[in-house]
Amino acid sequence: MKDYLKEKLYHVEILPPKQSSAKLERDLERFEMKYRKVMEAGYIACITDNAMGNLSFQGTELIEELGLDVPDEQVSIHLNTFHTKEDLDGILGICAEKGIVDILVVSGDGSERLPKLEPSDIGAVGVESVTSVELLAYIEREYSGQFELGVAFNPYEPREHEFDKMKRKIDAGAKYVITQPVIGRHELVNELIETHDAPVIVEAWMSKKLHLLSDAVGYEIPEDTPYDPIDNLKTLHANYPGSGVYLALLGFKTQYPQLSAIWR
Repeated sequence: MKDYLKEKLYHVEILPPKQSSAKLERDLERFEMKYRKVMEAGYIACITDNAMGNLSFQGTELIEELGLDVPDEQVSIHLNTFHTKEDLDGILGICAEKGIVDILVVSGDGSERLPKLEPSDIGAVGVESVTSVELLAYIEREYSGQFELGVAFNPYEPREHEFDKMKRKIDAGAKYVITQPVIGRHELVNELIETHDAPVIVEAWMSKKLHLLSDAVGYEIPEDTPYDPIDNLKTLHANYPGSGVYLALLGFKTQYPQLSAIWR
């Protein structure tokens, strides 16, 4: 187990520019700015993979195109099941070449514009479609020992279903877990931490756009619901003092400058 997964640390989500962006140069500059800030602070940059089904540039190709450094254990690449086999192996090959060991494996959100891995592509048998479990097993088998694989945990799904799926993920090679957004505390996250040895990183929702949070947790949160992302972040630190925190949709202008003080 990598030491940085045992420690409290900020895992900062960075969304790559969409391929359809009308202001690509500006978006690339913003991506690079965010990436460099995260590196300078010693946090982990978590680069998403076609988040919410939006066709976006891959983290690996942005790192290459922008000539970005990859400090040891400071970059996490998200990888989902919506790829061709060729693209999948291309992404993993670049990660191995660049020394990126942290891969968060998720099933992902698809769209009609995105290809989907077939079970036969990755040697999965007895299943009709590829999920994060099959993708984990493929990476663990074909790239043995090269990556530290993480997975997601959704406390808003039925308990038995989610814990059964978590067992299959760990059996397939998962070494750490990132939760869906947690508001204050969640009993299933508590149970996950108490019953599993894998490090658990809790997700802090840093946006005030509650309709997006509703999509993430699977139930409606009215837009007029009082919600202060910074207060919730502080509460998560208090409730989960031994866990790292994943910062989703962090505001780099107003929220990012507060992180070091909040951490202390």
